Amino acid sequence: MKKILLTLLFSILAVTLMACNGGEKTNTDSKEAENKNATDGLVTSLDEPVEIEFWHAMSGGHEKALEKITNDFNESQEMITVKLVNQGSYGDLSTKNMAAAKAKNLPVLTQAYEDWITEYLENDLVADLTPYVTHPEVGFSDDELNDIVEVFREMNVWDGKYYGMPFNKSTRIMFYNVDYLEDAGVEPPTTWDELYSVAEKLTGEKDGKNVIGLGLENSVTLEFNQWVHQAGGVYFDEDSEKFMMNSPEGKEALEFVYGMIEDGIARTAGEDGYMSEPFARGDVGLYIGSSAGIPYVAAPAEENGINWAATVLPEGKKAATPFAGTNVSVFASATDEEKFAAWEYIKFLINTENTTYWAMQSGYLPIRYSALESEEWKAYIAENPEYGVGEQQFDAGFYDPRIKGAYALKNAVAKELDRVLLGEISVEEGLTNAENAAKRELGQ
Repeated sequence: MKKILLTLLFSILAVTLMACNGGEKTNTDSKEAENKNATDGLVTSLDEPVEIEFWHAMSGGHEKALEKITNDFNESQEMITVKLVNQGSYGDLSTKNMAAAKAKNLPVLTQAYEDWITEYLENDLVADLTPYVTHPEVGFSDDELNDIVEVFREMNVWDGKYYGMPFNKSTRIMFYNVDYLEDAGVEPPTTWDELYSVAEKLTGEKDGKNVIGLGLENSVTLEFNQWVHQAGGVYFDEDSEKFMMNSPEGKEALEFVYGMIEDGIARTAGEDGYMSEPFARGDVGLYIGSSAGIPYVAAPAEENGINWAATVLPEGKKAATPFAGTNVSVFASATDEEKFAAWEYIKFLINTENTTYWAMQSGYLPIRYSALESEEWKAYIAENPEYGVGEQQFDAGFYDPRIKGAYALKNAVAKELDRVLLGEISVEEGLTNAENAAKRELGQ
């Protein structure tokens, strides 16, 4: 009996001690569990130096700016070396990535459009960055994550997980010849009606040149989502995976652009390849192009004595501005150490200081709100206002459908729209053909 009582007393004492220390023990267990969940299987430090390759498609001044940032990163610490590998055009980069995947010889890092990432996801090729993004020590705080411009952040999320981080993001803006507009007594157009009217007034002979009012890239039909959305329509619905341009709004958009070309007040770049050169020569008065093309306008325009500026896109029924450009993704085939090294580089690449520098050098947009609010950026766009146009359109921004084969779909559609602009088929036929082409690409 005495033995039983002693056992009961010791049991009660043990329970009491546990209860007294319960708060401390629970906190310890909770913290250990939290740390384990956050770091389990995740490398967050390096014991040995790691070298990783970043495959990209930057060229000219863009490549030099990327090289500068990367060299700064390599010199900032001793454990990680990032080697830049230029793979040519974006098309070349995409092809080489898929070839490397088949050969099981992928790099660690790559530039990637959203539809590429979708394809990589379907083939288990891309790494989920969410464990790094949310990690309490090496990840972003809520404020740091929300500091990334919302539309750019959303572009990199699939089913609540991050498979990339935004890098070189651009939008379309309107360049205009200041002297031509002043001579014609007009302001930069803000609506489609004004766009037509101003282009008409700018068209004609000026200083011995046969000037056309509006210049468009040869890829205008590849990027026709801009016009469809401005008309109040939808080019493609990502959720239902349906091509939506064959609609009254799509017809209105196609008739408007085709009408300007047919009336001789708009033209594409043609043999010049890109419209930046004709605009910088004074061959066109207005030019709708990428904000990333600013450096390619500025240099030749200065050489040719062209006085120019830039502004936001004219509105149709509404303001709508497509945001384009690539992200940085990590391939799943990388080792845990390489993935961590890649994450450290990505954080450096897109921090406030570097995204500001990148934007000033390239014409791409800062991807952080803190960069947009920085004194350095504000001072820069005060002196170079054309670089600040893109951010004025964030509220009207949208991005391409992130479906597998989106680029092939847009190409197939563009071929049919090109036939309309060339006068080979009617607007109605072009829209029907475009819808059929889209369905073929989707296997519908």
